[in-house]
Amino acid sequence: MDLTSLISKSGCECLNNADDHPLSNCLEPEDGFLLSDCDEQLIISLAFNQAVKIHSLKLKAPHDSGPKTLKLFINQPRTLDFDQADSVNPIQVVQLEKQHLDGELVNLRYVKFQNVTNLQIFVKDNQKETEQTRIDHLAVFGSPVSTTNMQEFKRVAGKKGEAH
Repeated sequence: MDLTSLISKSGCECLNNADDHPLSNCLEPEDGFLLSDCDEQLIISLAFNQAVKIHSLKLKAPHDSGPKTLKLFINQPRTLDFDQADSVNPIQVVQLEKQHLDGELVNLRYVKFQNVTNLQIFVKDNQKETEQTRIDHLAVFGSPVSTTNMQEFKRVAGKKGEAH
């Protein structure tokens, strides 16, 4: 399933994006695009409103300025900076080919992405080493870990504070 509905937009962040092309543009397919600002690197931090299992990513991006090398990190206490993203060992490194930029699924090592509350994607470079990296659409696929989302909890019977 597409996990976009489980992304907590208020907990998401993107470092080095152009002001007029923010992260939210690439999370919905028709909203525009995400564009890096002063160089090709981006750090995308996606927070989920419940624990999820992730098995693949799907991207749409131009063949020249689309991302090439992605370093993936999970469950970080805060958003990594660029020095950390370059030096810390990622959970997986993905090399994107042209077909991946056309929407072909990028399969991940499913066993490594079992209880994910946040996913950070470091875009290290792009396909043709252009000045800016562009992502038209980014989707994360997987399934929720079976937990109760207390925000969706509804009282069945009785009144609040009433004991049975």
